[in-house]
Amino acid sequence: MPVLTTEDRLVAQIKRLKTERQAIILAHNYQVGEIQDVADFLGDSLELSQKAAQTDAKVIVFCGVHFMAETAAVLCPDQTVLLPDLSAGCGMSEMITAEEVRNMKAEHPGAVVVCYVNSSAAVKAESDICCTSSNAVNVVRSIPEDREIIFIPDQYLGDYVTRKTGRKLILFNGYCPTHFRIMASELEASKKAHPDALVLAHPECTPEVSALADQVLSTSGICLESQKTQKKEIIVATETGILHRLQKENPTKSFVPACSWCDCAHMKVNNLEKVLWSLEEMRYPVEVPASIRVRAKSAIDRMLEISR
Repeated sequence: MPVLTTEDRLVAQIKRLKTERQAIILAHNYQVGEIQDVADFLGDSLELSQKAAQTDAKVIVFCGVHFMAETAAVLCPDQTVLLPDLSAGCGMSEMITAEEVRNMKAEHPGAVVVCYVNSSAAVKAESDICCTSSNAVNVVRSIPEDREIIFIPDQYLGDYVTRKTGRKLILFNGYCPTHFRIMASELEASKKAHPDALVLAHPECTPEVSALADQVLSTSGICLESQKTQKKEIIVATETGILHRLQKENPTKSFVPACSWCDCAHMKVNNLEKVLWSLEEMRYPVEVPASIRVRAKSAIDRMLEISR
């Protein structure tokens, strides 16, 4: 008879409680491996938003960061959304406030506000349409040429969208602290060490890093391209948590992080024990006030409509 490990026991208890609670576990591609493996659905911000909008589960356990759980709560007001650890914040999301958005709108009356989903519900509520890294280009292209566009909060994603669309964007000076740490010099060194490797980067990287990549893609885009390519070596310029999924889905390929120490501490706070405790105690519920939720949902719905 095989000996059950502690992880096996935790997974069995989580699965039992999921059934009892009629729950689903959603996890972002940057989560630790044990969370990715126990999740019912794994994806990027857009895919997780779409899955939350579609699920009829009574309870959504969101293994990501706070703004992601908020987005699920906005889309699913009649379901319980749980965040296993309330310390799972987001540096970029916390760089901008609703008041700062209102001030930008006052300076640029009539401008369309495009809000990256890496933001609070209160900020989304001040916006016209949301976007993710996978659909930001299409969202901006959907806006009439004669309209000014305020793009918040990620200046580097905004720079990438400008280069892809040719549209002038009014940018906020936000950024992802994790992707900001990925240095062009380190990526150049990786390319020299692995001259035949395919280089894939996330658009939250600085322009200098993005310019060195063969393709700039969302996390799920990176996963898809890694499966499609004939290359056996792939250099990945994004948060290191994605390497677990990449290696699991492509066991015959080799993945090299452009920055081996560029992980997101917020994404790493969840573990199996916390997921189990979340299901046992129904903690921590994430709720959004109706006055904010309705307006934020309008911006998210517009994004989802474009992404269909």
